Amino acid sequence: MKKIILTLTLFVICSMAGMAQPNPGQNAGGGSVGGAPIGGSAPIGSGIALLLSMAALYGGKKVYDARKKLME
Repeated sequence: MKKIILTLTLFVICSMAGMAQPNPGQNAGGGSVGGAPIGGSAPIGSGIALLLSMAALYGGKKVYDARKKLME
């Protein structure tokens, strides 16, 4: 239970730190700096979903293997 709480806490802190960053190409004065962001306007939502689903599958496999080994 402690690992789950620690993991969720770290996730929330990291996501809040990511939201605090300014958009690329903007400065405090609101003027354009450096041009367009690298990668253009590539969507990252599907990549994050793919990463999370792969992590869940990997975790499920580890749990399955651990239970299978415990049954032996």
